[in-house]
Amino acid sequence: MKHDTLARLRWGIRFAAISMLTVSGLAAQELMVTRQLDRPVLTIRSAGAEGNKYGFEGGSVVKVNGVYHMFTSEMAGDPQWVKMKLAHWTSRDRLHWKRVATVYESSGDFTGKDQRAALWAPMPVFDPGENRWNLFYVAYQAAPNTKDEWLNNYEGRIWRAVSEKPGRKGIGGPYRDVGVILERSKDSDPWEGLQGTDSFFPYPVGDGWYGFYGSAHTEHQPVTSWQVGLAQAPALGGPWKRRTELNPSSIEPEFIENPIVTRLANGQYVAVYDTGFNAYAIGYSFSPDGIHWEKGKHVDVQTGDGVWATDVRTPLGLIDEGNGRFTLFYTAFEKAQGATPGSASVGMVEMRLRQE
Repeated sequence: MKHDTLARLRWGIRFAAISMLTVSGLAAQELMVTRQLDRPVLTIRSAGAEGNKYGFEGGSVVKVNGVYHMFTSEMAGDPQWVKMKLAHWTSRDRLHWKRVATVYESSGDFTGKDQRAALWAPMPVFDPGENRWNLFYVAYQAAPNTKDEWLNNYEGRIWRAVSEKPGRKGIGGPYRDVGVILERSKDSDPWEGLQGTDSFFPYPVGDGWYGFYGSAHTEHQPVTSWQVGLAQAPALGGPWKRRTELNPSSIEPEFIENPIVTRLANGQYVAVYDTGFNAYAIGYSFSPDGIHWEKGKHVDVQTGDGVWATDVRTPLGLIDEGNGRFTLFYTAFEKAQGATPGSASVGMVEMRLRQE
């Protein structure tokens, strides 16, 4: 999770026109933004968002039988970044959203004693083997920061929950926790630090599963590097083991968070992620096999006079709409209105994959 100390890592690069992204080393292809909206599609002013004090950050959107399902972190109250709700929203047209349920709510404990003080980054993934939805999310301990340590969210652990209803229609839950599948331990890589495991997204490769996970050395201020690595498991439920020889990923040299992977029609993979270097962009990378990833590139999702946000945060996944067309939702901080700081809202762009 990014926070105020990351401001020093950003620079305000802006493109004058709709951006496009090319990746070398793979078949010639590019993702192009074909449509952007001049306003967010979901804000704290939306019906159903009452009681959400600071807005939305991270999570994932999936499309099931023509309905878009958004699982997102709601920054419900104080302490900010700690008192959280993991919420489920739905939409049929991508523009109008209905809040369905609070899936989980954090304790908001700010003493460092509760391992579920803050909850983040809900990721729904369907398991064909079990014929059930799995929901992965991050649970943190939380305490006031010190001059050396960032403790607002630390010792992140990845929880796995399973829908009690079978089939794809069971996406709405209710969900039952089955345990922690990844956390900081003796098996951690050297690049993993006090933040613990800050994100997790699994995806099928061959007969098994791979997953991106992230961490940072938040025991030292200022924090200068957020990285991700790969873990592997024979089944979605685990056991998950780090692929140390591949880690950390070379997609980004200094900052990458919350990668979400999509399998393309051509068999390749694409990961969209949060990048700390461009206030109006998201990052992404191609992979021929889901294991070896190209150096990341950035694509603007806010351009020209339509910019409504000061800081693009986290993409919520690339949704395949068919015929090389995609929808991308993302969270971003709105521009301040007078003396009122901007809250985090959800935006949307349409994209197209062009291949040569």
